Amino acid sequence: MTPPEDADDADLDTDHGDAPLRLRAIDAVIGPASPPGLVPRVLDDELHFTSADEPASFKEAEREPCWRQAMPEEMKAIEDNGTWELAALPTGHRAIGLKWVFKVKRDEAGNVIRYKARLVAKGYIQRVGIDFDEVFAPVARMESVRALLALAAHQGHKVHHMDVKSAFLNGELKEEVFVSQPPSFISTGNEHKVLRLRKVLYGLRQAPRAWNAKLDVSLASLGFQRSSSEHAVYIRCRGASRLVVGVYVDDLIITGTGDEEITAFKQEMRRVFSMSDLGLLSYYLGIEVTQSSKGITLCQSAYASKLLEKHGMASCNSCKTPIDAGLKLSKNSEAPLVDATDYRRLIGSLRYLVNTRPDLAFAVGYLSRFMESPHQDHQDAVKQVLRYIAGTRSQGLLYAKHEEGQAGLVGYSDAGMAGDIDGRKSTSGVIFFLGGNAITWQSSKQRVIALSSCEAEYIAAATAACQAIWLTRLVHDMVGIEPRAPDLKVDNQAAIALSKNPVFHDRSKHIDTKFHFIRECVDKGQISIWHTPTEQQLADVLTKPLGRDRFLKLCALIGVQNVGEIKD
Repeated sequence: MTPPEDADDADLDTDHGDAPLRLRAIDAVIGPASPPGLVPRVLDDELHFTSADEPASFKEAEREPCWRQAMPEEMKAIEDNGTWELAALPTGHRAIGLKWVFKVKRDEAGNVIRYKARLVAKGYIQRVGIDFDEVFAPVARMESVRALLALAAHQGHKVHHMDVKSAFLNGELKEEVFVSQPPSFISTGNEHKVLRLRKVLYGLRQAPRAWNAKLDVSLASLGFQRSSSEHAVYIRCRGASRLVVGVYVDDLIITGTGDEEITAFKQEMRRVFSMSDLGLLSYYLGIEVTQSSKGITLCQSAYASKLLEKHGMASCNSCKTPIDAGLKLSKNSEAPLVDATDYRRLIGSLRYLVNTRPDLAFAVGYLSRFMESPHQDHQDAVKQVLRYIAGTRSQGLLYAKHEEGQAGLVGYSDAGMAGDIDGRKSTSGVIFFLGGNAITWQSSKQRVIALSSCEAEYIAAATAACQAIWLTRLVHDMVGIEPRAPDLKVDNQAAIALSKNPVFHDRSKHIDTKFHFIRECVDKGQISIWHTPTEQQLADVLTKPLGRDRFLKLCALIGVQNVGEIKD
């Protein structure tokens, strides 16, 4: 219930279940926070962080008005949802603790747009088979998101963005779970009781799965079908109109054949959940998205700048390539060891940047091989990647309409022979384009040792064939039309011949059966394999360190460009 303006009690009543939970006053001397009615009490005068920082504890958060306002908002959302009820803890059960987690929400430019306080359960103490069973919940793969955006750009459609408020709180809980009363929100007179959950809380191991099940049922009731190739992509057809929705937890990206269909869908979702309509997609999972008459651009400039600043490289001298041509690194380096935790953390950050930067894929993948025991020469190579990013932080991808009619799939596969000097394994490089726009790329060390360049290229082509089949099915689900067989371009004639016929028996008799999958795909007409000159092999940039001129040329051909210079 709403407290009176002249309340002189130090508690804030919140109507909940059998008895109200009470919020103890958390105002500091810096002034009262919303909602009104809280009585100030003096805390430590020293504030060790600004409102733009994320406090690590409740004690820190209660010093700032922005967080004192955010916590009652979260409690209201939980209680309005009927998430719990007061109860005595049954014998043989244990209550899971709760804690506050604080997050500053920012826009694509890094500006603060919201202070979010989240009450989460300490799910790490849950016991499998007792407190939960299944936990997996699908989210849209980044390849699927890029495919959706590329199709929208090719068809001239706009992409919209919606967010489900407090999404996990909508999940239905099947198990009997008890939690303790939240910090500073204690029901007066019921301090000895716990909370029996009716619905899911953030932090529970089963929370993502429960929310996804709820969303899946809701979308099905609205006429959507889930893609068989990507369980986080939903499609609805009504006559000539077609609507595609990609789901990443509580973020929905929406595109379709008409604005009226999208508007109707937004209204339908508001009737089911509490939604935030974010308009045209502009910022998604740290990726800046710009939609214009030229197409759709993807960039992570703000993320790159933050990464450089975090590692003290914001003002470093830039370089033209992320890795020197011909560089060979070994796990058995004689250079001094460096901090493995810092190295792994940096590699993880760089791998996320690869989502819009295929030019970084080989360098980051190559340096990822040394995370177990990194040496100084490995760290020096990582710093060169950062120097390259410093000079190219505004680079990204432009998804434009390159051709008329149906968007076709074209792939390139290549291999760098025995590039791993420790195990002598080769590196596969695969990249696929949809309607002329790069949507998937991969640079990975092969799992077996190839005895020849033919074998290495054949293994890389088999990897590409698997990706081609999946992409074909995904595109079919999204557009509703069976696409023509993807073209796969390889620059090794022997590998092409081997993929079409069981020739070169002496060269291929030892190759693992799974790699002959490409031969079956070619026989069935599921892919078409073609020769391309080495100079035009776009996947070459994913297999080995290249010289500057070759590297820059291939980057331009695969679509990496300075998106900040693209004018509408």
